[in-house]
Amino acid sequence: MRTIGFLIQKEFLQIFRNRTLLPIMFVAPIIQMLVLVFAANMNMRDIDFCVFDEDGSLTSTRLISKFEGSPFFVSAGNVGSYGVAEDMLQRGKVDLVIRISDGMERELINRGSTGVQFMVDGINSAAAVLTAAYAQNILMGFNKNLQPKFASSHIPEGGPPGIKVVYSHWYNPELDFKIYMVPGILVILVTLVGWILASFNIVREKELGTIEQVNVTPIRKHHFIIGKLVPFWIIAMFELAFGLLLGKLIFHIPILGSLGLLFAFSGLYLIVALSIGLFISTVSQTQQQVMFVSFFFLLTFILMSGIFTPVESMPKWAGIFNYFNPIAYFMRVIRMIVLKGSGFSDVSQDFLFIAIFGAIMLLLATWRYRKRA
Repeated sequence: MRTIGFLIQKEFLQIFRNRTLLPIMFVAPIIQMLVLVFAANMNMRDIDFCVFDEDGSLTSTRLISKFEGSPFFVSAGNVGSYGVAEDMLQRGKVDLVIRISDGMERELINRGSTGVQFMVDGINSAAAVLTAAYAQNILMGFNKNLQPKFASSHIPEGGPPGIKVVYSHWYNPELDFKIYMVPGILVILVTLVGWILASFNIVREKELGTIEQVNVTPIRKHHFIIGKLVPFWIIAMFELAFGLLLGKLIFHIPILGSLGLLFAFSGLYLIVALSIGLFISTVSQTQQQVMFVSFFFLLTFILMSGIFTPVESMPKWAGIFNYFNPIAYFMRVIRMIVLKGSGFSDVSQDFLFIAIFGAIMLLLATWRYRKRA
C-alpha cells in the first residue's frame, strides 16, 4: 500500500504541474455541459412556415392565425403560388408549407369535411416527424372548435360522443428536454475525462522516456496500474459530483434517487472506463495512435448508448452490441436513479454486468502492461 501511495502522489504531482491539462480537466467540462445541454435539444422551436391560401375565407384566415399564434411556429408570410411555396421549401427557407385549397369553407358547410395539405421538409427525419405532429395537433384543436359550427342538428349539445384522453407524464411532467439531456451529457463528460486522460498517460511517459525509470524500479505491474488509475478515478468522481451540483442549481434536475447508489455505480463504471483507457495506452506507442483508437471506440459507444435515441428503437443487433457497451449501462442507470428514483433492485443487473466488465478490463490492462525498458 505504501508503494501505491507513492505512485498516486507522483501522479497527482504530474497532473497539477501540467498547466495545459488542468483547464481540460476542470474548465472545459463545465463549459461543455452548459453549452451542450442547450444545444442538444430535440424540442422543436421556431419552425418556419409559409401559407399558400387559395380559399381566402374567414375559416382559412382563422386556421392560419392558429399557427401564427403557436410558440412553435414562425410565419414566413403568404405566397401567391404553389411554385413559390415549393421553391421556398426546396431552398430551406421554410420547414413547412400549408396549402389551403380553393373552396375549403364551402366544402365544410356543404359536405362537413375538407382537407388541408402539409408539406414538410423531410431531410431531418426526427425534425420532420415533430413538425408534422405539432401541425396536426393545431389542426385537430382547430377542427374541434369547428365541429359545433358545422355539425348537423342531431348531435347533442355536449358534442359528439367520444373517449377523452388525459395525459400524465411521469418523471418529467413538463417534458423539459434539458431534464433528459443533463444526465446523458454528464455521462459523456465524465467518460471523456477518465478515458482520454488515462489513455494518454502511459503513452506520454513512453514518449518522454520517464517510463524507463519506472520499469527499472522493483514495483509490480498491479502497483503501477493502480497508481495510474486512482488519481483519474478521484478526479472523474469529483467531476461527476460537481456536474450533478450544476445540474441541480442551473437546470433544476430532480435528483429523486439515492446519491450513494449513483456514486457506487459510477465508481464501478469509472474503473471500466479508466481500464479501457489504460489498456489502449499499453498497446499503443504514440499519442496519435491512442487518439485514433479512443476516438473510434468512444464515438461508437456514445452514439449507441441511447444519448439521443432510445435503445429500444434500435435494430436487434444494436441491442446485442450494447451488452458490451459500458456507456449504455451508465446512461440508463443515471437516468433511472436521478429521474425515476430507482433503487438497487431496479439496477442490480447493471451493477453485476459493469462489475464483471470492470474486473475483466482491469486484468487485461494489468496483463498487457510489460514492465520493460
